Amino acid sequence: MKTKSIEDFRKAGNKMNQETEKLYYQKTYSRTFSAKVLSCEKRGDQFCVVLDRTLFYPEGGGQPADIGVLNTVNVLDVHEHGGCIVHTTDKPLSVGSAVTGGINWPHRFSLMQQHSGEHIVSGIVNRLFGLDNVGFHMGSKAVTVDFNGELGQNDILLVETLANEAVYRNVAIEVSYPDEKELAALRYRSKKELTGEVRIVTIPGFDVCACCGTHVAKTGEIGIIKLISAQRYKGGTRVGLLCGKKAVEDYNEKEASVGSVSVLLSAKPDQIQEAVEHLLEETNALRQKLISLKNQIFASKCEQVPEGSVNICMFEPDLEPADLRAFCLLLCDRCSGIAAVLSGDDATGYQYAMASVKEDVRTFGKELNHAFHGRGGGSRELVQGTVSGLRQEIMQFIENYNCGGI
Repeated sequence: MKTKSIEDFRKAGNKMNQETEKLYYQKTYSRTFSAKVLSCEKRGDQFCVVLDRTLFYPEGGGQPADIGVLNTVNVLDVHEHGGCIVHTTDKPLSVGSAVTGGINWPHRFSLMQQHSGEHIVSGIVNRLFGLDNVGFHMGSKAVTVDFNGELGQNDILLVETLANEAVYRNVAIEVSYPDEKELAALRYRSKKELTGEVRIVTIPGFDVCACCGTHVAKTGEIGIIKLISAQRYKGGTRVGLLCGKKAVEDYNEKEASVGSVSVLLSAKPDQIQEAVEHLLEETNALRQKLISLKNQIFASKCEQVPEGSVNICMFEPDLEPADLRAFCLLLCDRCSGIAAVLSGDDATGYQYAMASVKEDVRTFGKELNHAFHGRGGGSRELVQGTVSGLRQEIMQFIENYNCGGI
């Protein structure tokens, strides 16, 4: 008997109205199950396995797939195709054999916490501000939700407070499959038009939403809901949130970071903002003082340049682009041609700034870049860029340049 491919099985299953039995809806809190292998197809270095029943939730609706094992075979990913749940495994399984499956429970439970928390947040935002959830992704780091309108900082704080109130109340999360008439009379959230049987997830007092994902039984199991970010995104607001264990881990990580900064600044954790502000003020004052000292040095070096010089080329170590620009502009007054300042070395190359009060330095900049494999640009009065070459050759090229035919 020829082994059916997944596509053959999907077509046969549809014709016979047979689909993989979805145990993840019936037994959300179960961790193991037994099943029969209906199909196993090699795909590259992996295998696609179809069972008659499964606890593994397939990726969909913004929720990642479950992971785990079938006997001793690792389940790496799960997807649904036409009613068939396809398990991606690292090894094959014999068609017709009985298997025992086990899902990675910490992974599953975390997804349940995140998904239930997202429903509460989206439901509150919809009721308070009339905004719709138009994008939802459960990433490895955080859940992101896109709303089709702007939310301010005070709005975010209010939503977080009310969301955690839902957790404290420990209300039961209800799942129902209303008939067509009941569904028509029901006010619920949905990101798309739905046909056929619709699964409604209700969190009394907070949200009613069409959803195919897995959820905790009671809101108290979410543990905590923390909104960690909010930014403008495509005319609306993208909110990042964490729930349960992930929120606690995030808090611990940030607490450790605050503790380390507190030690470095010799300030109590609740005083580090003030300490950082003071440090920034000191740093800015030192930066301004350094700029002033550098300008004094540049002015002193300019005075040593003979008046009437045509082209000037000077090399200075460890100058930033802003320093090159400032020094170069000061040198302009000491020459009738082009003033150039470079910083770097023959091995790694040079940064340069060139300026003139009379010449269009863009022309010379192009010639210099061509001669020394450089790149850069700027205005008529000033150009900046990088070149590669020997210091002596670069200096000769600049000093011997014939400005305006002089």
